Amino acid sequence: MKIILVILAVLTFTVSACSGSETGKSKKEVKPNIVVIYFDDLGYGDAGAYGSKAIPTPNIDKLAKGGMRFTRGYSSSSTCTPSRYALLTGKYPWRNKKAHILPGSAPLIIGTDELTIPKMLKKQGYQTGIVGKWHLGLGSGNVDWNRHISPGPNEVGFDYSFIMAATQDRVPTVYIENGNVLRLDKSDPIEVSYRKKFPGELTGKEHPELLKLKPSPGQGHTGTIVNGISRIGHMIGGESARWVDENMADTFVVRAKSYIKTHKDKPFFLYFALQQPHVPRTPNKRFVGKTDLGPRGDVIVEGDWCVGEIMKTLENEGLLENTLIVLTSDNGPVLDDGYQDESVERNGDHKPWGPFRGGKYSLLEAGTRLPFITFWKGHIEPGVSDAMVSQIDLLNSFASLVGSDERSKDGVDIMDVFLGKSNAGRESLGIEATGRTAYRKGNWVMIPPYKGPSVNWVNLPTGNAPVVQLYNLKTDIRQEKNVAEENPEILNEMISEYEKLTGKKVKMKLETEK
Repeated sequence: MKIILVILAVLTFTVSACSGSETGKSKKEVKPNIVVIYFDDLGYGDAGAYGSKAIPTPNIDKLAKGGMRFTRGYSSSSTCTPSRYALLTGKYPWRNKKAHILPGSAPLIIGTDELTIPKMLKKQGYQTGIVGKWHLGLGSGNVDWNRHISPGPNEVGFDYSFIMAATQDRVPTVYIENGNVLRLDKSDPIEVSYRKKFPGELTGKEHPELLKLKPSPGQGHTGTIVNGISRIGHMIGGESARWVDENMADTFVVRAKSYIKTHKDKPFFLYFALQQPHVPRTPNKRFVGKTDLGPRGDVIVEGDWCVGEIMKTLENEGLLENTLIVLTSDNGPVLDDGYQDESVERNGDHKPWGPFRGGKYSLLEAGTRLPFITFWKGHIEPGVSDAMVSQIDLLNSFASLVGSDERSKDGVDIMDVFLGKSNAGRESLGIEATGRTAYRKGNWVMIPPYKGPSVNWVNLPTGNAPVVQLYNLKTDIRQEKNVAEENPEILNEMISEYEKLTGKKVKMKLETEK
């Protein structure tokens, strides 16, 4: 009898030790939390893990050292709205004609019937939240900011949303929580226009003496003055609801940390979309002077602090070993992007674009080749991967991870690559920049002929040329030698695949035909 009791006790202990705390599932069966940290205009060379010596980014570097750092990680576009659309839907942005840089008053461009990451995860039992920059439109047109705003993030899969509508340099300059403007006084209603100035509105164009940050000439940042900074567009009302730029990082961090703590008992997805280092660059006083680069460097340090706060919260809540983290950026870097913040004058030897050419708005490599890190304590062995991966693949890869059968049109399931179990990334990739498209395959890049300047208004090379361009990135990482004529077979193959992918025809104009 004693022997039987001892055996039963051992069996009971074994079963208890193998079971989960509340669900009775083993640890292998518990679905991981997923956190996507999305910077805004962070370049390949802006983080220490990718070679920066001028900007201290210890938290990004810690993620890179403890996870998988990708050297060929891409966004789908070199501008913000298209990249965000592609990330959430797993579809190339050119498939949606509305996926271009949006004004703050634009209607929602994600269809409420479209597949998105949060929708897919909700069906698998996930709680879903977004904190930070949205810039994918709100409402159906002619938004009344004084009423509940719909459709928006909540209608495309997010249970919780705390956002700014567009960008920090565009009106409306207010936070929106689950479709409602935060701290709005109904007796001081908000009106927004991107066409006309309101009577009595103070603008940067007419009152430069009121500005603490001067706009750069010719870039459109001369509208409504909020917090001593003139914006793109016009806005009146909502004085109690307007944000203080220098407190924005803290505001978003508080909401993101609260979301994690509140939803820690069930699997959750958090899309944490930072505004750094997008303009206007307004670091909190705690970060002013942390670099020699001026506000642009300082707000990257501030963004790195945000990363650290999320990591500390996950660790303190005992969630690090059950949370997959993806850190990347929406597009490449830019220095003077609308305000006179000494970003050019104080840049020194720092190379935000890393070893590449181009940047924001550009079809060249630095426009879409960005920091891209995956981290999952105890599940991803630290390493560096040269596999080609794209943000457009996150939906399909997450679906594979959580057991969903849903797949997007253009994404690829490369979850094993993100987990460091394989180096077989994408074979090819389409990229976009302000309506122009190009094609990557292996070490090759093909850019069709495009009219327009070779250098844009922010002094970055665009990738435009009157002839078709072909570059071998293995031997020419800066894309300085067009080898289209020397490689006719590769060129024809690239053009054929590009045309099949995009539905666009390429004019075969070569250097000798100029």
